[in-house]
Amino acid sequence: MAQAKDVVLVTFLVSILCSHVNTLSFTLSARSKKCLREEVHKDVLVTGEYRLSEAPIKTHLTVIDTNGHVLYKKDDAQKGKFAFTTDDYDMFEVCFHSEGSHGQGIDREIFLEVKTGVEAKNYDDIQKTEKLKPMELELKKLEDLSEAIVNDFAYMRAREEQMRDTNESTSDRVLYFSVFSMLCLIGLAMWQIFYLRRFFIAKKLIEN
Repeated sequence: MAQAKDVVLVTFLVSILCSHVNTLSFTLSARSKKCLREEVHKDVLVTGEYRLSEAPIKTHLTVIDTNGHVLYKKDDAQKGKFAFTTDDYDMFEVCFHSEGSHGQGIDREIFLEVKTGVEAKNYDDIQKTEKLKPMELELKKLEDLSEAIVNDFAYMRAREEQMRDTNESTSDRVLYFSVFSMLCLIGLAMWQIFYLRRFFIAKKLIEN
């Protein structure tokens, strides 16, 4: 029994650290557009749920990635859900575009909740499909959370190595450029000395 409580406690603490849920509400005026951008890793499940207040104007919902691929689209959106899995590290954009005309004086409340990673999974369905016991379900959650943490650390380490390599490469290039600039300045100074010497000799200001 104590072990079960420990598992639940650890799962709760890790979920607090790793939870990634964006819940927001905002007002959209007629003939306006508002977007939400979010960065996600590769092979990450993203789910969203939206609800719009009643209004005599149409509002369209579009979810796209940085390449312009449409991940989800709904004309005259009222209420619904969307879900997709990312193919690579990317940024997706959730945009609401309202029709109408400026100065129409119609505002529409939009409620949006976006979940990514472990938080986006429906463990109730997983429990029914795999016929898991409560303890097995908590262990499943803990396993997924641990895997998410490991993937985040692996990504951070890869980014750190990439930034370090970039810094080292930049430092080497700056060093080579500094040496080249110094050699150019020394060469220019020597040329000026020889040129002035020949000039003064030609004007008989100094002897050869």
